[in-house]
Amino acid sequence: MSNLETLIQQIQQEAERAPFPIDIPIYQSANKEPTQPILYAGNLKSPLCFFGRDLGRDEVYAGQPLIGAAGTLVREGFYLALHGKKNKTKKELQSVCDRVLMTNTVPYKPPGNKAYSTEVKERFRPFMEQFLLFHWEGNQIITLGTEAFKWFAPYGKRGEVNKFFLNDDRYRTKLPVMLTAKDDNGMQHQRQITLLPLPHPSPLNQQYYELFPKMLQDRLNEFEF
Repeated sequence: MSNLETLIQQIQQEAERAPFPIDIPIYQSANKEPTQPILYAGNLKSPLCFFGRDLGRDEVYAGQPLIGAAGTLVREGFYLALHGKKNKTKKELQSVCDRVLMTNTVPYKPPGNKAYSTEVKERFRPFMEQFLLFHWEGNQIITLGTEAFKWFAPYGKRGEVNKFFLNDDRYRTKLPVMLTAKDDNGMQHQRQITLLPLPHPSPLNQQYYELFPKMLQDRLNEFEF
């Protein structure tokens, strides 16, 4: 199986193989190469992963996922659960990367604020599968928003993930799925992971934005740090 550096190179090669929507002006203004993936931030040994939809402008500038307005809300909530107090500095907030992993369905920023198409997500799925299965050691994933949760549909029983998401208590219950990935020799590997869905913490998500901090704490109370 590929080491992590090789996997990142493979992702970039796939991005260069054929065009797909990338917010090139944002990468240019950040002085970043558009096809260089921003794959993750945090600790690969953490038992917990936050899994979002895709990158935003702030993430491109910072070179790491979940660091914009929504990501900051997630990081602040994790810091509070970890230390029992609110962070006072950006350095304290950045320290959450020592204890949790953060990544997305696709390691690129789409133009505007539109989600990537199913075609693009499927293009990069094999690499994300390898990343989660071969390079991350955990087994608990808090998904942020509908797109992030439904990315895991192929790993549940037929129709199970979509059916689960229709439940009124989806943000309070868990769903185990069997994550699978093929190594470079075509051998299939698998590991059970548990999904803990939450709504996306965007200020545009008026239904849940004010409720999100409490919902996140309820989720994090299920873990021992």
